[in-house]
Amino acid sequence: MRTFCLLFGLLFHLTWVGGQGLGQKKLLRKIKKIPQFSNAYVGVYLEKLDSNKKPTTLNGAHYMTPASNTKLLTFLGSIETFSKLPALEYALDNDGQTHFKSTGYPLLFHPFYPDSALVRFFEDSPEWVYHPPTTQPKPLGSGWAWDDFNYYFAASSSAFPIYGNSTQGVFGDSEVKLVPHFTSIKDSTVRNLQRSRFSNQFNYNPKNLRSKDTLYRPFIPSDSLFVKLLGDAINSKVSFASQKDSLVWTPFYTANETLLYKGLLQDSDNGIAEALLLMIANEQKGIFKPEVAIDSLQKRWSSWLPDPLEWVDGSGVSRYNLATPRAFVAVLRKIDQKLPWNTIQTLFPKSGVSGTLKAYPNLKDVYAKTGTLRHNHNLSGFWVSAKGERYVFSVMVNHFTKPTAEIRQGISELITWLQRKLK
Repeated sequence: MRTFCLLFGLLFHLTWVGGQGLGQKKLLRKIKKIPQFSNAYVGVYLEKLDSNKKPTTLNGAHYMTPASNTKLLTFLGSIETFSKLPALEYALDNDGQTHFKSTGYPLLFHPFYPDSALVRFFEDSPEWVYHPPTTQPKPLGSGWAWDDFNYYFAASSSAFPIYGNSTQGVFGDSEVKLVPHFTSIKDSTVRNLQRSRFSNQFNYNPKNLRSKDTLYRPFIPSDSLFVKLLGDAINSKVSFASQKDSLVWTPFYTANETLLYKGLLQDSDNGIAEALLLMIANEQKGIFKPEVAIDSLQKRWSSWLPDPLEWVDGSGVSRYNLATPRAFVAVLRKIDQKLPWNTIQTLFPKSGVSGTLKAYPNLKDVYAKTGTLRHNHNLSGFWVSAKGERYVFSVMVNHFTKPTAEIRQGISELITWLQRKLK
């Protein structure tokens, strides 16, 4: 027992004070002085871009739950795979009919990021023939909580998402109007608006809804439902292909990558993240399976990624995902190599200004991605010093019981302190 205690003490010591970089002991002391971090597990990895200086790190090589920082992996995989994103593929047969099939693109009638160019494309023809994939992706990601099915952040995946695979419920005159339309029934036993777990039946409680309340609830997608919803929306006939004709397929591009990537990074839209991973898999192997994309990207990145990833979905909803702060800094470096700095500034949230970083008003010149699950909050990205020097960092805070707002305060204090020390 005594030997075990000595070994545990040694491991704890190495965990906290080992490593190289700026102010290791000072960093540890600072973290211990931040009350919001008491009883939390904190990982930090920080480097100056365009510099060979040793990193500042604390638990930087330790695996933690990344939450929506996982979207940085999906984003890198997407910009590596696509120079531009195909919204669909289409072909004309000998009878002049327009056929189409999915690429996984998620912005058709999306409630927040609708691709108007794609809608106009569909409206140009009075009749369409849909070629569904041989297999659909699993509706929910591996390791997702089953009881999240009623929430927008856990919308089901499908090969061709429409309306973000969610219905918009607007309450007024004691009734709920659903767009797109589904049957809704008054039910005093539900909280407000709830879908049945295994069907597209929606129940609502008028006592718990206020006038003009707008709620988004996922529906269960299917090929037949997609065809119906699309036909209703464009007022055209949409049918299934009766046979596999010999067709020459042409990709259709809408040039809305900025809109999509802002939805991914600034608003942290989970459905977009899952769709992008499916797009990568389809582009590489012609199949809508996220594990295909993940396996391919992991192999491609193995030469430069310092720590292998435990990676199972595109959004970070799954708690099966594990990654290190050091790995995220490496990913961010790759993003910086792939994109001009002004593009990164456009796509990433800015502290106190845009997206999820509006919740960080006290940080200066930080462009970063948040990641939040219950008991986990992370921030990984870039900051620019007063001298114009750029830093790349990852701060991951796991296993806390305090409100997330307090953890954000702690991260703000830590990064502000680091910016002051490194100026």
